[in-house]
Amino acid sequence: MEPKLANFGSSLPVPYVQELAKEPLTAVPLRYVHPDQDPPFISNTTSSPQVPVVDLIRLLSGDSMESELEKFNYACQKWGFFQLINHGVSTSLVEKVKVEIQEFFKQPMEEKKYCQQAGDIEGYGQTFVVSEEQKLDWADMFHFITLPTHLRKPHLLHAQPPSPTKRHNGSLLNGTKKSRHENTEPDRKSSKNGT
Repeated sequence: MEPKLANFGSSLPVPYVQELAKEPLTAVPLRYVHPDQDPPFISNTTSSPQVPVVDLIRLLSGDSMESELEKFNYACQKWGFFQLINHGVSTSLVEKVKVEIQEFFKQPMEEKKYCQQAGDIEGYGQTFVVSEEQKLDWADMFHFITLPTHLRKPHLLHAQPPSPTKRHNGSLLNGTKKSRHENTEPDRKSSKNGT
């Protein structure tokens, strides 16, 4: 029996930011203006704030868990993102995935459109757009669930026509598989040694 795919909601279609950026705009479209946010602070100093760094080994360690959890909490609340280190994924794999992502977004719009389905939050575009009045982020994304494997939507990774987009999507999925293997490899070695 074929496992049922999960439905994480739907999203209304919105203009692609990459396409909007190509237009000779004289102002940012109103849906992308967030008046409730503080204006960006531009510093005159040469040093800028550093992106918070969270160490996964320290986060999972009993001795340093508390202090690392505080850093993690701060990063999420104040920055909305962080850099994760000591996660077990090789630097070369991380760099390869970065290149593949950049190459995906360089593809022509017609190819990227194959990586979406109307009403689905996964694929190319924006997610969680629920109303015509909703403020939007000035960003396009490619969102897909890789784990657990039964939640994958193959049409996103094997879009037609065969093209560089398909190759990039496959590379991203292979990167996910490799990172899972790299993260579990130390556990396999330690269990074989009886430790």
